[in-house]
Amino acid sequence: MSAALDNTVTILERLVSFDSISGRPTHGIVGYITDYLSGHGIEATLSYDPAGERANVFATIGPEVDGGVVFNGHTDVVPVTGQQWSSDPFILTRKGDRLYGRGSVDMKGFLACVLGAVPAFKAADLKKPVHIAFSFDEETGGLGMPYLLQHMAGKPFHPSVVVIGEPTDMNIITGHKGGYEMRTEVTGFEVHSSNPGKGVNAISCAMRLIARIEEIGARLAARPAPGSPYVPPYTTFNIGTISGGVVRNATAGWCNFDWEFRPLPGDDGAAILAEIDAYAAETLLPAMRAVNANADIRNIAEVWVPPLDDRNAAEATEFVSKVTGLNSCDVVSFGTDGGYFSDAGFSTVVFGPGSITRAHKPDEYIEIAELAEGLDFLEKAALRLAR
Repeated sequence: MSAALDNTVTILERLVSFDSISGRPTHGIVGYITDYLSGHGIEATLSYDPAGERANVFATIGPEVDGGVVFNGHTDVVPVTGQQWSSDPFILTRKGDRLYGRGSVDMKGFLACVLGAVPAFKAADLKKPVHIAFSFDEETGGLGMPYLLQHMAGKPFHPSVVVIGEPTDMNIITGHKGGYEMRTEVTGFEVHSSNPGKGVNAISCAMRLIARIEEIGARLAARPAPGSPYVPPYTTFNIGTISGGVVRNATAGWCNFDWEFRPLPGDDGAAILAEIDAYAAETLLPAMRAVNANADIRNIAEVWVPPLDDRNAAEATEFVSKVTGLNSCDVVSFGTDGGYFSDAGFSTVVFGPGSITRAHKPDEYIEIAELAEGLDFLEKAALRLAR
């Protein structure tokens, strides 16, 4: 391996060692990143969540002028609970040309490439700046993005292009679906199961609501968008977790389930949610409250992740195309922080090393050759910005 690639692998080893699962404090991984940048003479600034426990990292290399490129990635990873790993997920393990570890491909591999390219950024005679923007809690809906965007808005310069290094097999992605991250809380009424009609079984009510959600999903799946490039070409739904009740011989007094739906760009997610709310209010709740007035159903939109469409991607697409020679673009169904950047007026694409098919799974990995591709792109981008 080249010295730069070897250094990138070393950086990835350190990044993977932080169990930076979404929602946890980021002091460890953010401290490592800011110390690394400081060691190269780069001062990073931080933007925090209200509790001051999680932080975004922002740094600029080159002239502080309008234009230039933001290289964005997220520091958080999904949990490993219940997954069967062949090695410790928080110790980067090499097997042949693969590097295994939680976040290795989604997306600490790209973070390592950006940090590994810092010497190349510094050495280039940049005419337009390179900006590094690492966000927290992307996996749970981009919770760090409002704070990062507010922080960037306070700078005396405005970047032109954002490249989000999510794993796309180094294909240029100009669009993705949005996402509603939902939680439904059903309040029932507990009675002895020998006469369940006197109670309100929250689990049974939740089952009926879930069945309605799946009916809506099936209806939309039966009417795919003609000519849509998305796979699948319709809004999708998923029930992720469910819990409720206390014992088997009592009606369940509560039931909660977490779910999501991912609208196509242009689909009316609010109208879909309104239909689900109406079913709960008009069909389920009257019968529930006829038994107990305190019965309730609450559909809570915890996070709304905006879709990324191609209305604002031209400048970013052109930049990546000129650096790489790639001329084709595509869309994906998974979400990123891209919609936040695009909605804020930044020309945005998603482009990064590795495959999303390995993300969120046990034995997640990135190939050394893929890190080399990411590093090569960033070094060539620096030369482009030096013109």
